[in-house]
Amino acid sequence: MDQIENANAEPAELEKFDRLSDQWWDETGPLETLHAINPLRTKYITERTGLEGARLLDVGCGAGILSESLTRCGAKVTGIDLAADNIRVAREHAAEQGLDIDYRVASVETIATAEAGHFDVVTCLELLEHVPQPEAAVAHCAKAVRPGGDVFFSTINRNLKSFMLAIVSAEYVLGMLPRGTHEYLKLIKPSELSRAARLSGLVVEDLTGLNYNPLTRTYRLGGNVDVNYLLSARRPEAA
Repeated sequence: MDQIENANAEPAELEKFDRLSDQWWDETGPLETLHAINPLRTKYITERTGLEGARLLDVGCGAGILSESLTRCGAKVTGIDLAADNIRVAREHAAEQGLDIDYRVASVETIATAEAGHFDVVTCLELLEHVPQPEAAVAHCAKAVRPGGDVFFSTINRNLKSFMLAIVSAEYVLGMLPRGTHEYLKLIKPSELSRAARLSGLVVEDLTGLNYNPLTRTYRLGGNVDVNYLLSARRPEAA
């Protein structure tokens, strides 16, 4: 309990996602958007790092949508989340699928301290906009990855366009996400995330938009980073 209470997390955020735990794997439910973008997230990662046999830490894994995909790509995944019900569902679903994934109710701070430099790859997707100190989360992800390893982040830009599309439209008009999923002031500009990565000792290698076409109801990688975007970075090899 102390670990959770002292973690870089807000109880209200944990409760919000814990309440959705039994709906994570409903591909037409409230988390339908995560299922829709997951193939693109997986593609982005696999095109930039080798996963076969890689020790991979999935930070804020939820009930394991990304963790399972990356396991199927050959990674040895450790998935961590502070929402205990999410981890329960993740374990149950992985067992049903015959997948060996190390799921833990744990904070990235704890993992980064106990297993610093242990992981070949760290992913932290759709999490930074939900924590009180995103810069600290970035720093701990950087600490957890080995020299020469890769770190991947995804989040939402902070501007008028993202407010209208990612919050007003997605949550309140189209119902693509549960209302209240995102708070505008917690959104993160690419320049802010890039700076946090550099201050944590990472080298930013790529910044790519994840864009939605409301007419075709499809997503694609590339184009502008005005709303959703992904960032890949690498921890330099030791001198």
